[in-house]
Amino acid sequence: MENLSLTELIRDVPDFPVPGILFRDITTLLKEGDAFVQVIDQLANKLKELNVSKIVAIESRGFIFGAPLAYKMGVGFIPVRKLGKLPADTITAEYDLEYGSNTVEMHRDAIAKGENVVIVDDLLATGGTIRATIDLVEQLGGEIVALAFLIELTELGARQSLDGYNIVTLIRY
Repeated sequence: MENLSLTELIRDVPDFPVPGILFRDITTLLKEGDAFVQVIDQLANKLKELNVSKIVAIESRGFIFGAPLAYKMGVGFIPVRKLGKLPADTITAEYDLEYGSNTVEMHRDAIAKGENVVIVDDLLATGGTIRATIDLVEQLGGEIVALAFLIELTELGARQSLDGYNIVTLIRY
């Protein structure tokens, strides 16, 4: 399989969801089977030396990459969901949005103390959701060996607020 230009497969949608925002639409990449395979293979390759035990993925677009990545790497998959979506005993973490806040949750028995964890999402923007997910993993004693994303929006500066964490991205804008 030839190496595709992933950036060229992402559609820019101006003024979505509000005026002044340039939305990076990944659905145009996802519909191309070879590109989707390439993304999962490249992420797995970048993470293979980290002795990963679990992939933790953030609802909902993180699931798109997290589940096949866990499968490819032969490790467990842990969903982080919005409040009230998981059926068993959970832990929660709150994070701020532009207007208000939100809460994410994970099952209390999802990660054993000392397990090596990679947190996966589609996009690193302001870092609020990833910080809340880091809090969940660390509450359970998981060791975060990487934060992995398809896209990083560098101008929003989230990387600086995540100093000390190994950040893996395939595309940077």
